[in-house]
Amino acid sequence: MSNLINRIRSIDAFRAVTMFLMIFVNDLDGVPNTPQWLKHAAVMDDALGLADTIFPAFLFIVGLSIPYAFAKRHNSDDAVKIPMRIITRSFALIFIGFFHANMETYNDETTILPKPVWDSLATFSFFFIFLDYRYWQSKWGRYILQGLGVALLIAVCLVYKSTDPEHPWLHLTWWGILGLIGWSYLVCALIYYYSNGLLWVQAAAWIFFMFFNIDYHFGMLTFLNPIQKYVWISGNGAMQAFTMAGVFVSVLYMRLNKAKEMKLLWVAMLLMAVILFNLGFIVRYFSGGISKARDTPSWVLICTGISLVAYAFFVFVVDIKNQYRLFKPIEPAGVGTFMCYLLPFLFYPLYSMTDFNYPEFLDQGTGGLIRSLLFSFAIVWLTGLLQRLNIRLKI
Repeated sequence: MSNLINRIRSIDAFRAVTMFLMIFVNDLDGVPNTPQWLKHAAVMDDALGLADTIFPAFLFIVGLSIPYAFAKRHNSDDAVKIPMRIITRSFALIFIGFFHANMETYNDETTILPKPVWDSLATFSFFFIFLDYRYWQSKWGRYILQGLGVALLIAVCLVYKSTDPEHPWLHLTWWGILGLIGWSYLVCALIYYYSNGLLWVQAAAWIFFMFFNIDYHFGMLTFLNPIQKYVWISGNGAMQAFTMAGVFVSVLYMRLNKAKEMKLLWVAMLLMAVILFNLGFIVRYFSGGISKARDTPSWVLICTGISLVAYAFFVFVVDIKNQYRLFKPIEPAGVGTFMCYLLPFLFYPLYSMTDFNYPEFLDQGTGGLIRSLLFSFAIVWLTGLLQRLNIRLKI
């Protein structure tokens, strides 16, 4: 296998497919006459659509990446900076997620900027602030662009008005997708770092968060309700459970690969998946069914099992059979994921500002499916193009 520390291709491939599908299901949302199983299930439904499995898989991948990222940093001289790196990276994700959540309550009628303009300016500010300037020769260019990003962000904050009369300005509604990732990364990365990657600690943390989620839904943690909204660890444990599952599998992978006992990895992952599937369907009848919108325990258990099976597939195809080339067309989604996620936040406002409309065939049914797939490929292609131009985002 290629250098394990620098790049784990199975994780890159898994991340690329997951990011591609995330863009696809987000674009497909609201397209009429398309299969319901591709979309999110309704809030009160006891159901699981493809879209409901994407975010859990992404959190699982976040966990998979943590041990390898830390192994790379431990081999350098900046190991003492790792906790601060965890905190700053988490804060950046939480910060952007907070703004994305506020996009949903922006009031077009009482502000001087139309919503598409506000959304695009906020997104541009993130690009300027988090651009990877290592490839820039001019320090002044970096200072100017980052300063412009900060100025833009201050400006959009000043003009923001909310549709919520009780909270007229920027306020916490939820953390947004990136914010949830940030909270989960913060907790799980610190657990891994301060436990020195001990396998049993990762397993214990994973089990703890699964039971935390179960206890929450059975009403045993209601005393945490006053702070649940503000501190995600006091939420329901679902996000951390997905991420710690990934951390555990990654540490197990490292150990078994070093001992040349990779066959045991297949046994372990498939056995865990079978157990989680069974538990998920059992708990389903006692905890409100399968629901992503309500973070039910059955959703957590079943989606973790799906992620385990999916990763076993990628390990076999990419790491064992060396077929990473199969995923080359969408590789930018796996190595430039942050930019790939943010780019649609520029395109959708542009659609709104230009009153762009797809042809009727591409706005529903099979045509809508084709359009969403092409849009996903276009975003991934653009991410790759920007990377070749050394335009990358870094947090």
